Amino acid sequence: MNGPPDTSVVIGTMKLKTPVMPASGTFGYGQEYSEFIDLNRLGAIVVKTITLKPRVGSYPHRSTEVASGFLANIGLQNVGVERFIEDKLPYFEDIDAPLIVSIGGQSVEEFVKLADILNRQQRVDALELNISCPNVEKGGMHFGMDLEVTENLVKRVRNVTEKTVIVKLTPLVMDIRPFAEICQLCGADGVSLINALVGMAIDIRTRRSKLGRNITGGLAGPAIKPFSLYLVWQACKTVDIPVIGIGGISSAEDAIEFLIAGASAIEVGTWNLVNPAGMVEIIEGIEAYMAQNKIKALSDLIGTLS
Repeated sequence: MNGPPDTSVVIGTMKLKTPVMPASGTFGYGQEYSEFIDLNRLGAIVVKTITLKPRVGSYPHRSTEVASGFLANIGLQNVGVERFIEDKLPYFEDIDAPLIVSIGGQSVEEFVKLADILNRQQRVDALELNISCPNVEKGGMHFGMDLEVTENLVKRVRNVTEKTVIVKLTPLVMDIRPFAEICQLCGADGVSLINALVGMAIDIRTRRSKLGRNITGGLAGPAIKPFSLYLVWQACKTVDIPVIGIGGISSAEDAIEFLIAGASAIEVGTWNLVNPAGMVEIIEGIEAYMAQNKIKALSDLIGTLS
């Protein structure tokens, strides 16, 4: 094979040089990791979920380790969209990687307002809709657990933005396939999955939750990878738009499994907290695998499960 393998992939209007990017909520605003990793090596940068107004997040304790995983309840702590645009966005002018901004809200209207505001920011390349947020209009149920609400949300966001729209799906549904399908029908450019499962841990000495007053949290890390891989495979068989795989990816082998299952790209989450340079190692591992197996382009690897 002449030259290095082509690891690029297209998602909406974005061309990623590699399929590897961070998962929202595990990479801060990106700049925090710049001393550990060359951000220009990444396929894209996904920042933590932004809301209309600043949020202080959940009470401590916000996170705890569990067997083969990590429980966290951060509560979408963030600086709010105004400060994000003023203080965080300028940093990316010198970064050669697409910028994906995760957005969240307590109503469909909040998602639409955020999408409209960020649509005017040239440096923002895509929006990832965090539909695992609690919908106050529906009594706190996640947006992504209601097919009609998901349909309405995606349609309305699509109507106000020209940016690439990616919908991050929750695993807390009976069947992920109709949710992926409705996102495609409503104009989404891609779906990403999965968001964290829900779990809890108890300190048997105090008989209290290890997450304090939060009680429950999002379960992430290697423990969820087999389930995530299964749902990604299901989604890839259902829709024609790119699927981004998330959940327990901590090595190039993990990432390649998702690609073979049909994912066009992957997001690395909890592993960034363990090994800040892990994504570059995964990128290099994918390149080495493709070279060893004489795979010229990533498209020749994606969806090749036999």
